[in-house]
Parts: sequence; C-alpha cells; structure tokens
Amino acid sequence: MDFEYARKGLAQQPFSVLVGARLVSFGDGEAVIEIDARDDLRQQNGYLHGGVVSYAADNTLTFAAGSVLGPALLTAGFTIDYVRPADGTTLRAEAKVVQSSKSRATCRCEIYSDGELCAVAQGTAVRR
Repeated sequence: MDFEYARKGLAQQPFSVLVGARLVSFGDGEAVIEIDARDDLRQQNGYLHGGVVSYAADNTLTFAAGSVLGPALLTAGFTIDYVRPADGTTLRAEAKVVQSSKSRATCRCEIYSDGELCAVAQGTAVRR
C-alpha cells in the first residue's frame, strides 16, 4: 500500500473528513496524521476534546500497522495516556510499528499539540 492509496483511504472515512484529518506521512511501519484545531473540536475549557486526541491516536496507530499489513485492518485495542491538554493550533499524531506478524501489528503513538507532547498511546491492529 502506498501513500496515495492510504491518503484516499483516509478520505473515505466520514469521521476523518469531519475532523479534518490529513495523512502527512505513511510507509515503512510509520504514519503521521495531523488535525487543525477548530473551536467545534474543543471542550468546555478550550482544549481539544480528548475524543479528538484519542481518534488521532487510534487512526494513526492503525495506519502505521497498515503500512506493513495492508489495508484490510481493524483496531483490536489501544490505550492512551493524556500528559497535558492539547491547546495548540495543530494536533500531530506520529505512530510506529514495534512488532508485527502476518496478521497483527502492535504500534506506539505520540501525539503533539504544536510540538508539545500531549498524549502517548499503544495499540494493536489485526487483519479483517
């Protein structure tokens, strides 16, 4: 699966379109997704909603896995730890495969808000 195929796959996900996600980098066990912060993605204290941060981790983990396993994947599970509020203008999730087999890949993801680490996640994707 190449970058253009992966980019088109992201564009076919209605929720990804809704939040304005864009695939910035893809391949060799890695993926990067960015989202511009908008007021309608924030919670009551002005920070990006944790669900948006969580979405970024989930999708980026799965795209990283897809770079080694192919496109027919589902997230099997993931955990996330929020280390500071996401209050910048751009959210950037960077994921990398740490282990993979023929049907499963485990990945780590760091999520940044304007270059400041705001969350870390780990997850597994499996072939459908």
